[in-house]
Amino acid sequence: MQPQLRTTYRPTVEASREARAEFLLKTYAHVFAALSAFALIEVALFKTGAAESLLEAFSGGSWLVVMVLFMLTGWLCTFTAHRVESKALQYLALGAYVAIEAVIFVPLLFMADDHAPGTISSAAYVTLAGFAGLTGVAYFTRMDFSFLRGVLIWAGVCALIAVLAGWIFGFELGTWFSVAMVALAGASILYNTSNVMLHYPEDRYVGAALQLFGSVALMFWYVLRLMNSRR
Repeated sequence: MQPQLRTTYRPTVEASREARAEFLLKTYAHVFAALSAFALIEVALFKTGAAESLLEAFSGGSWLVVMVLFMLTGWLCTFTAHRVESKALQYLALGAYVAIEAVIFVPLLFMADDHAPGTISSAAYVTLAGFAGLTGVAYFTRMDFSFLRGVLIWAGVCALIAVLAGWIFGFELGTWFSVAMVALAGASILYNTSNVMLHYPEDRYVGAALQLFGSVALMFWYVLRLMNSRR
């Protein structure tokens, strides 16, 4: 669940056309920078051999504890990017969130690279195409997708319960779970894009970029998982 923005700020939609354009330009420039940093971190992890060490650490029973810690840290990064006044702390939160996501992705990327070469790039192209298409829908329709918030929270809780149950009882969630999660990630992109365009304050482009990056990362994870399961 994303934290509520302060109501004391003027939403960008009420600003001038120039201010809105500048805000969106900054937001998507930061999204591109975050995605680029994510890719560079992954390359560094695999080139240095750190990815294998992380894979060994995740293969033990500590995986669930690590995931919980990452979730808490991710929530803290999101909260910081949305609430603090200091731009330095906002950038620190975005950078930390990107690094956390990069570490979480290591096992899945390692498996895809080992068993299905070429899947990673294919999943990246599909994810970016989906992100661009859904962004276009939100931008050109100008619809307020805030009604999706309740759906995303409910579906997210159900997905978390399913993941925990699969880990505890040792069953695979299967292809249809990945398909459902790709759809959930798409809804998250629509919601966050609409929220950025209609409700975000002018000075919160770093927090906006963090939210959009998180949605793209979620879609990439399950597109890659789905493609990997088909090989």
